[in-house]
Amino acid sequence: MDFEQFYQDKYPPGVPREIDLNKYQSMVDVFNQSVKKYADKPAFSAVGVTMTYGELDAQARNFAAWLQNKTNLKPGDRIAVQMPNLTQYPVVVYGAMRAGLVVVNTNPLYTTREMEHQFNDSGAKALVVLANMASNAEKVLPHTGIEHVIVTELADMHSPLKRTLMNAAVKHLKKMVPAYNLPQAHKLPAVLAAGAKEKLDEARPTQDDLAVLQYTGGTTGVAKGAMLTHGNLVANLLQTRPLLEDKIEEGKEVMIAPLPLYHIYSFTLNCGIMLEAGAHNVLIPNPRDIPAFVKEMKNYKFTSFVGLNTLFNGLMANEDFRNLDFSQMKMTSSGGMALTSATAKRWQEVTGVEIAEGYGMTETSPVVTFNPPSAIQLGTIGLPICNTVCKTVDEDGNDLPLGEPGELCVKGPQVMRGYWQRPEETEKSFTADGFLRTGDVAVIQEDGYIRIVDRKKDMIIVSGFNVYPNEVEDVVSSHPKVLECAAVGIPDEKSGEAVKVFLVPSDPSLEEDELREFCRERLTAYKVPKSFEIREELPKTNVGKILRRELRDEEIAKNS
Repeated sequence: MDFEQFYQDKYPPGVPREIDLNKYQSMVDVFNQSVKKYADKPAFSAVGVTMTYGELDAQARNFAAWLQNKTNLKPGDRIAVQMPNLTQYPVVVYGAMRAGLVVVNTNPLYTTREMEHQFNDSGAKALVVLANMASNAEKVLPHTGIEHVIVTELADMHSPLKRTLMNAAVKHLKKMVPAYNLPQAHKLPAVLAAGAKEKLDEARPTQDDLAVLQYTGGTTGVAKGAMLTHGNLVANLLQTRPLLEDKIEEGKEVMIAPLPLYHIYSFTLNCGIMLEAGAHNVLIPNPRDIPAFVKEMKNYKFTSFVGLNTLFNGLMANEDFRNLDFSQMKMTSSGGMALTSATAKRWQEVTGVEIAEGYGMTETSPVVTFNPPSAIQLGTIGLPICNTVCKTVDEDGNDLPLGEPGELCVKGPQVMRGYWQRPEETEKSFTADGFLRTGDVAVIQEDGYIRIVDRKKDMIIVSGFNVYPNEVEDVVSSHPKVLECAAVGIPDEKSGEAVKVFLVPSDPSLEEDELREFCRERLTAYKVPKSFEIREELPKTNVGKILRRELRDEEIAKNS
């Protein structure tokens, strides 16, 4: 089937199938245009400080000039950035890009083992780290090739007096900064001040130049660096924007940004799409602290929100959140994990706004599909974004017809160049005709919308029948006494595997029998969970995605 032709007439009026991707040569071009166009408008806010686009421009320029003049780093060298959502993040990232460096986004919650692997695998020569994580960096640095270390503290973008007071409180009163000894490290405020006195010969990367090494979670073994070029990131920004339709007004949006900027989803959305649109990005450094999160939201007339299923549930359980003013909010987007229908419906009831679910991967910069806000189909991941072709294939790589579940494969300008220094892994990730294999089982509907059935490796096989955890989770989470859940396959003598559901109740009176009966009314017999386990919380990634793998491994260990 010609999927390119199939999609020609599947888009809402005014949404193009193809767009010109040559508007910008690089993310540096995107940045330079935005900071000039919106110089006086707020760009990023966090921990009580708001930075305008003009201030962001000046500080990123200073960081770039320091890198060029005070280090031996050359264009193409890698710089690791390890910090949560703070206004320093865009300063450092765009400063590094303006100096021609490649950004290695690093999770602040990494263990020393994970840090050491990523720093060495990427060949990073520099590191920018939040002081709160510097004690781990101290242990790792002797075993890496990192030559330059810059430490930043929580309040570094405040005025000097406020910075000193706040940083001292964080360190000495709140005890949030474990002791560390990095005598060779430079402090970010001093770096920016020194850079202001230096000249900058700004890099002019092309679309083919590497912009970011974005490491995958390593769920199939060791974490791999997806090579994302300036062209990949620029393309994804330009491809996604039309599907947002009229929900983004240039220079007028206020987006609440709780997902970490070092994750590709938020990186592209907040440091790409919303930056290009001159939006005000309100960064939430610690979204797990729901009361503080909601308190921060009260300060803004926000127009859009980005999140994922577990975060939506956590917020809606908070009474102060339910009482917020949602009158200005036009859009909520979801990605990163499956959105359950129960959560989506409750969110609309609470906020008055439908959630537009999309789909993406680290390897695709990340957006592959999105639900146009005017034509949302709950339970789907929407339509392929502009200039993107999707198809499904069987185990042998043969194209499948519409309506038949198979592995989703993607081709488009946002697809990574490959995995860093892993040619064999790269080759295995693509089909013979150049489509990226996603590892997700999907169905393409007659109207072009796509439904993710599940991850290939998460599928449960009960007596030879395929059971997709997403379907079971969607039913269980729709029970009024269930907050969140995860379904996994466990060994079973009779059926090979059986379904087990781990769940967090929203009501302590929940009984296992009533839940099983609820499932029997809504699921075929072989899909009904054989057992349930109630927990206070479920294991999650740093972004909030529930880790089925960890739960499954626990069960295997129990039975071995």
